[in-house]
Amino acid sequence: MRGLVTKSTGSWYQVLGPDNVRYECRIKGKFRTHGIKSTNPVAVGDWVEFELEPGQQNGVINELEPRKNYIIRKSVNLSKQTQIIGANLDQAILVVTLASPATSTGFIDRFLVTAEAYSIPAVLIFNKLDLFSEEGLELLAEFMALYKDLGYPCYAVSALEGEHIEEVRALLKDKTTLVSGHSGVGKSTLVNAVVPDADLKTGEISDWSDKGKHTTTFAEMIDLPFGGKLIDTPGIRELGIVDIEPQELSHFFPEMRALLNQCKFHNCRHINEPGCAVLQAVEEGEIEPSRYDSYISIYNNENNRN
Repeated sequence: MRGLVTKSTGSWYQVLGPDNVRYECRIKGKFRTHGIKSTNPVAVGDWVEFELEPGQQNGVINELEPRKNYIIRKSVNLSKQTQIIGANLDQAILVVTLASPATSTGFIDRFLVTAEAYSIPAVLIFNKLDLFSEEGLELLAEFMALYKDLGYPCYAVSALEGEHIEEVRALLKDKTTLVSGHSGVGKSTLVNAVVPDADLKTGEISDWSDKGKHTTTFAEMIDLPFGGKLIDTPGIRELGIVDIEPQELSHFFPEMRALLNQCKFHNCRHINEPGCAVLQAVEEGEIEPSRYDSYISIYNNENNRN
């Protein structure tokens, strides 16, 4: 049977079959060796071929269909293991906050670079509007203007107060959307506001670190009552970049991509070369310094836990 993976708990996968029944499935032993190096060879959003075990309602996944795209991350701990956090996406949303806990521009940029590399349209949702002072709203406007100018749609919402949730519903309608973000940014609260029946657990912010406690422990696909599917993912503390060569990196920064044929050297790294159009644009204020800092950080393969 052909099925859609709707939940992943590590060793078991929930697969929606053609009969609209959800089956608990495992992977056939040899499956892991087929050139897939991630910790999870099958991800939520994947289409698979599976068969039921004799006399049981459990199934075995035999084959993974080719993916349209996927979002992948690398743990920055010593294991360096990679994990696919969602597949076959129409768009990816990163939920961020500027307060409690603040999301760094480095983390945002890493997510956007990953989405660019795998040809997935990315959207930023700035949550916790209810916490902003007047000064905070000005800062928020600056952040949103920076990313809007680069072509990324930005929304400001209060998931807690239900502010601007209709805009989010319109964004999600009839699409398969991955929703990601740090623990504590209000991702589960946002999903609950959009789909009240989802009833996801929400957690308090940890006092000592100002980081959220993990409340979503596995990826799960939620059917949207107004059309579309949402893949809710566990909060991620860090986002290591996977499979992007240093010489390709500037292609995934739209503001750099536009200047690449203007550099003096065709193999310019945009670090200290003479006649570099990117460096000139940074000096002249046409490229935001925080974005260039993110480029250098990723280029040097520096960890990013913020």
